[in-house]
Amino acid sequence: MTIEIVVYGIESAMNAQKGGADRIELCDNAAEGGTTPSFGVMKIVRQALSIDVYAMIRPRGGDFVYSEYEYQAMKSDIEICKRASLDGVVFGILKPDGSLDKERCKKLIAAARPMRVTCHRAFDVTRDSFEALEDCIECGFDKILTSGRKQKAEEGIDIIKELVKRAGNRIAIIAGSGINENNVTQIVKATGVHEIHFSASIFHKSKFEDFNPIISFSSQPPEDYLMKRVVDPEKIKKTREILRSF
Repeated sequence: MTIEIVVYGIESAMNAQKGGADRIELCDNAAEGGTTPSFGVMKIVRQALSIDVYAMIRPRGGDFVYSEYEYQAMKSDIEICKRASLDGVVFGILKPDGSLDKERCKKLIAAARPMRVTCHRAFDVTRDSFEALEDCIECGFDKILTSGRKQKAEEGIDIIKELVKRAGNRIAIIAGSGINENNVTQIVKATGVHEIHFSASIFHKSKFEDFNPIISFSSQPPEDYLMKRVVDPEKIKKTREILRSF
């Protein structure tokens, strides 16, 4: 079983490897569901880790219908990932009608090679999962990350199972969203996936001994804004141990 951990920063990347992850998805901006990390973060993480490092290629939060300028930014970010010697990239581009933008996805996949390429959870908001599955295969994606069109993978088990069946050996299906040590057995057994994706997150209080309690630099209240989200290696170890039992 391959374990991929989504990480938002250098400390979390190191913790993921410490916990026994096989691969990380390196992102910025957790509040927006993940955007492209900086070149500096990519470079440091690549130097520090021996496991596979994939980077999110997403120029902004929100939908996955991108302007020409945003598309060109994604293309440039892929080149930066290659310069940083990453193992893979993760992206998805949709058309306004909810179908996969095959033309632009194919071009980005070609630009990314020899890195591996995953279609992220833009897949879950396409107009039809099984149409999108065939489109991803046609484009040349290596993997699809999906929650089965539900908020959490546990709720999308039936669709994930059917995707695994239809995909066969043509493309890998990664189950993700809301997976933890309490439900991983049910999800893996029911769907037949060989790869899972989760965050293993905990929140640490700020190291500030004193701070201005009325200022926040986000929409969160100050006491929450100053909390630091990090990967807990023990959560990964526990999940790995559970997976070994069946």
